[in-house]
Amino acid sequence: MKADNEPTPRFGLRSFRAKFVLVVGGAVLFDLLLSGGLALWNVQKLSRDATSEVGEGLTTANQEYIRSYADSTALSVDLLLDRVHGDVKALAGVLQAQIDDPSRQQQVGATLSHQAPGSVKVVYDTKGDWAQNLPGSPSVVSVWGYLLGADHSPLPGVQKEIEDSTVIDLVAPTLMASGASKLQMYYIGPKERPIFRTVPYTDQAQTFDRLYPGHNKAEFWEFFFPGIYGSWQQWAKDPASRPVPDDITQTAPYTDAITGKLIVSFFHPLWTRDRTSIAGTAGADITLDQLAEVVERVKIAETGFGFLTMSTGNVVAINPSGQAIIGLTSSSDAGTQGVTGLERSLRGSTQPAIASLPLDQNNDGVIQHIMLDNKGERVPYIVVLKRLKPTNLWSSGPIKSETMSVGIVVPEGEIYASLFAAQKSISRATNRILLFQVGAIVVSLLIVFAAVLGISKRITAGLRALASAAQKLQSKDYSVRVNIPTRDEVGAAGIAFNRMAEEISFHTENLEQLVDERTRELGDANQEISALNEKLRDENVRLGAELAVARQIQMMVLPKPFELEAIPGLEIAAYMRPADEVGGDYYDVLQNGSRVKIGIGDVTGHGLESGVLMLMVQSVARALQETNEADPHQFLDRLNRAIYKNIERTNTDKHLTLAFLDFEDGRVTLSGQHEDVLVVRADGEVERIDTLDLGLPVGLESDISQFIDTHDIKFGSGDVIVLHTDGVTEAEDQDKRLFGFERLCQSARKRHGRSAEEIKTGIIEDLMAHIGIQKIHDDITLVIIRHT
Repeated sequence: MKADNEPTPRFGLRSFRAKFVLVVGGAVLFDLLLSGGLALWNVQKLSRDATSEVGEGLTTANQEYIRSYADSTALSVDLLLDRVHGDVKALAGVLQAQIDDPSRQQQVGATLSHQAPGSVKVVYDTKGDWAQNLPGSPSVVSVWGYLLGADHSPLPGVQKEIEDSTVIDLVAPTLMASGASKLQMYYIGPKERPIFRTVPYTDQAQTFDRLYPGHNKAEFWEFFFPGIYGSWQQWAKDPASRPVPDDITQTAPYTDAITGKLIVSFFHPLWTRDRTSIAGTAGADITLDQLAEVVERVKIAETGFGFLTMSTGNVVAINPSGQAIIGLTSSSDAGTQGVTGLERSLRGSTQPAIASLPLDQNNDGVIQHIMLDNKGERVPYIVVLKRLKPTNLWSSGPIKSETMSVGIVVPEGEIYASLFAAQKSISRATNRILLFQVGAIVVSLLIVFAAVLGISKRITAGLRALASAAQKLQSKDYSVRVNIPTRDEVGAAGIAFNRMAEEISFHTENLEQLVDERTRELGDANQEISALNEKLRDENVRLGAELAVARQIQMMVLPKPFELEAIPGLEIAAYMRPADEVGGDYYDVLQNGSRVKIGIGDVTGHGLESGVLMLMVQSVARALQETNEADPHQFLDRLNRAIYKNIERTNTDKHLTLAFLDFEDGRVTLSGQHEDVLVVRADGEVERIDTLDLGLPVGLESDISQFIDTHDIKFGSGDVIVLHTDGVTEAEDQDKRLFGFERLCQSARKRHGRSAEEIKTGIIEDLMAHIGIQKIHDDITLVIIRHT
């Protein structure tokens, strides 16, 4: 039978259950529709973003790939040229050593002439009016008609040139067999005696007669290489006039007189003993096939290719299919004088986009998008140009600077094929996700509607029971209890209600006794708190005294002013300010006879542990100095070993950066890793010395000997060295801006010429003005050393 005040369960519009279903069901329905709509929108947005990100990523990756390919190809060409340069310089080095030592040159020439007379004995050719040695020697030497006397024998000076140049027979064959593949290596005499000695032996003079009629009657250098000798003469007078700071001169590609191949020659001028004139040249030839092979191996995607061009646009190397794609035409420019060149210029391309390609420095490695005509169809291509190392180039006339470029050309459709495929896959996946999402929303709506109806019935039943029990409790029936069998939040509310009813009943019956017990408990707690406060005050006093003693000990071991003033030749001023009662910064000035060792360091953190470690370092350093340990490397290594073992024993994680300056007989040697050292010269010039590679933090590893290095510092009269810890450069103003190394440099520079004490005082004033009212967070140490 129901109680009079028990609510009658109904499912009407005014019932809790109906309101619960309407509110919760409507909220869940709105949430599902909103979240589902947002999910669909996010999926579409994610698809667009993914497509964009993948597109940008693949585009960037492809462009970086093309740039890397261009860089590696350019590096391969540079390496090939460097190897040839190295061989030519090796040959030139031997010949130059002979020139610089005439007695040895005469002895070597005489010995080789005696052992291999075929290398120095030439035979006159009546038809060509020149003389040349017979086959059988490692090299061929040709002597032109105007260098022969009336008896058709070489003039005395020319004959000596022939004998002196035989040393090439010892060196050139070995260089030909090693290093870069070379067509030939040779020596050409000076303008007054231009004999031509070449390894290996060839019909040299006969070939010149056939290809260059009249050459035997003309001066050799001006006939074949007009302008090159004059440039070398200018280099002898003014080495800085070289377009590129290297003695190697490279020719533009030309047709070799002997082999008929397109070649590039590399000359290294030889100098007279006094370096005021030209004593001849060493040289080597490589075929254009070797350069072309590097470039023609380029293959990107299906039809991508490479080419090698000079700064004028003349293409030195390209494969036939690439030549057709970019519309190049070839022509030879042969003359009666000088070498024969090859002209195949980008500027003459039938493709306007190729003809207008920029070859300057600003476009080095830049991705360029161009359109090329391919059988009447406009096709997009990507072009990257990578410049090689600059060289001295002779083409015709004075030597000038030349920078060749490697070009990479690839169709955009081929390089972006993977991008288009990825975008299509993302689109298909997005459509599938949208269909699945719509289906999931519909199913979720059905499940949620059924669940709300079921849960509302369980919740309202428990709530009705709670409401009835609450009315009884209000009527002071403290024995009332509810039975809610569910284990959800409503069941938990029923359990909490029952416990509350029990506690109300208990507290109502025992309230006075409970008040007395709580009063006693509060009194006992107050007594315990008072005792603890008294112990805490005593402990604070004890710790304060210990820190004061530690700070006093730390300050006691610092160098005294009279010690610093007693050091001859140096003014030293120092400043130290700990951030806490005990600091972790270290500095010391140790003197033992004529040797002065100045140390500065920074222990990690600050406080008592850091201060104790600083005192350990001071003690070990003093002991090592007193044992006459003068080797900076051994000094720092032994100090580290001692500190490391102490750190292990004390079970702390501290370590420190530490550097030492050793001053003796006017020499300063820097060792150890710490902050950068600032040197202000007497004329106000500022130098910054990095100590990163001079050591490793002390106490971090047991053995740092392999990391320790030294650096000698020039320290003249009036020069100033500034040592500091990071508490100086990392001090902050109220806007969190650091004092920084540049401000330290400016502060020291504007006081150069003053005493060490004045410089120190001025820097500290600038530092404190920068900090202002800000709290100092780190120890500050500054040491100024001035050479008097």
